[in-house]
Amino acid sequence: MSSLNEKTDSKTTNKQVQNVIQGVRTSDGAGVKLTRIIGSQQLQMLDPFLLLDCFESDDPNDYIAGFPPHPHRGFETVTYILDGKMRHADSRGNEGVIEAGGVQWMTAGKGILHSEMPEQEQGLLKGFQLWVNLPKSEKMCTPKYQEFSAKHIPIDTKDEAFSVKVIAGQSDSGVTGPVVNLHSYPMYLDVMMHQTANFKQSIPSTHNAFVYVIDGQLSVADLAVSAGQLAVLGQGDSLELRAQAQSRFLVIAAKPMAEPVARHGPFVMNDYDELKQAFIDYQQGKFGCLAEP
Repeated sequence: MSSLNEKTDSKTTNKQVQNVIQGVRTSDGAGVKLTRIIGSQQLQMLDPFLLLDCFESDDPNDYIAGFPPHPHRGFETVTYILDGKMRHADSRGNEGVIEAGGVQWMTAGKGILHSEMPEQEQGLLKGFQLWVNLPKSEKMCTPKYQEFSAKHIPIDTKDEAFSVKVIAGQSDSGVTGPVVNLHSYPMYLDVMMHQTANFKQSIPSTHNAFVYVIDGQLSVADLAVSAGQLAVLGQGDSLELRAQAQSRFLVIAAKPMAEPVARHGPFVMNDYDELKQAFIDYQQGKFGCLAEP
């Protein structure tokens, strides 16, 4: 098996920006206000990424209702909390709290019913949820979790200009994230700039990739990308950009599935018949049950 950053040629090609996406304000769950970046009319999908939401508010009215029990089948959800706490529980008896700096990578597989509720009544709640598709061969696998607190996610600090929190994949300095995924071989980096400087990161040429700016401003191939914007990256095996001091951004990449997608709400399958069966199974209680908190 080749490593994530293995090259077939000594030369590197920098990825260019194909498109810059501005998120759309919306709400989900029981009325949680958020910004939808992938999964909107501007960018419906970036294979294998199905959805990217950013939730951020210090007004409890924007988030307190949370995401009551709801089903998923056929893909993975990745919840990354920057500020605040989120309690999760599911129909398989799993329960816990994702705290600031922590990540939960849930493989819904053949079906799970779960809830995500704020573990706070005041203060800032900020984070991301990313949906990653599963290949056809794994859509009906047994549900599972990978969950890591902030102290278990390594930070690459070998360059004084920036630090890289490595959730999945590997930084160019060789720091490897704890998430293991042999379906899409993802990279998930949280980069914090301490001074204005250049940043470079190898990304497999087989992967689709994007950069999302949390704070500050970046210049990617002389194109400015500001806070709240997502830059879809094109072909190449290296990302090179210049970022302002105090900028913060996500670098996310994964191998596309290159398969048909049939999706509706919380189910993502390969064709209409599979999608219809997902709704039937859910209505028949085959996802289990989870009482309202």
